[in-house]
Amino acid sequence: MTISGKALQTMKLTYEGSVAIVTLSRPEAMNAINSHFFDDFQSILTELSRDDNSARALLIVAEGKGFCAGADLKGQLSEKALNLGEILREKYNPLIKNLKKLPIPTIAAINGAVAGAGMSLVCACDIIIAEKQAYFLQAFINIALIPDAGSTYFLPRMIGRARASAMMMLGEKLPAEKALEYGIISKLVEKDDLLSEGMALAQKLATLPTQALFSIRGLLDSSEQNTLDQQLEAEAVAQQAAAGTKDFMEGVAAFLEKRRPVFKGK
Repeated sequence: MTISGKALQTMKLTYEGSVAIVTLSRPEAMNAINSHFFDDFQSILTELSRDDNSARALLIVAEGKGFCAGADLKGQLSEKALNLGEILREKYNPLIKNLKKLPIPTIAAINGAVAGAGMSLVCACDIIIAEKQAYFLQAFINIALIPDAGSTYFLPRMIGRARASAMMMLGEKLPAEKALEYGIISKLVEKDDLLSEGMALAQKLATLPTQALFSIRGLLDSSEQNTLDQQLEAEAVAQQAAAGTKDFMEGVAAFLEKRRPVFKGK
């Protein structure tokens, strides 16, 4: 598949109605992140951010036995001069930031293992579901590295410092059942139901007021560092913007007319 003339090498982009589906497609490498991965994902995010793109939700899934094994170490070890700091600044960090800026809700449906920077990518999504056989792994310490690509930002906010410290310092697998208990994922499903459950969730989100969903993401992200006064003001600003959308007018009209609203994402 090509996007704007560029061939995708590590993933596929398809559409089902208003849902965009990104399928990680390097199963032979457990969908590990290589240099092509960044180019492919950035191209997709650019495409989905276009004003004329009709997608109103993004579902991320993966082929094979695992979702993403993290960084492709074979690719990194082949570099003549490995500067991980620069790689993070030039590749990983922009990808995480652009995923967070995507103006539609994002869902990750996890099969098998998700580790390292793959877990960081997943934690940047709005909603995460997983099959019962899945597991989560902060694998960095096992090769004498530190968690990156946003892991030290996302994970403590999701599960608390004590649990995040244990995951990061011990480098042990966290089964999906525990991930549900910890609050990393919102739903645990049977393996055969993962895609259908992910699609149902994405399709529901695609019918909701998109701009309000985007504002909710921003408010949740800011709430950890804001004071109460700052968060109350942020809510007031976001609410004023929401009140100026066509979806708000539709929501009110539907309420008064006792019918289901038909939101357009505008």
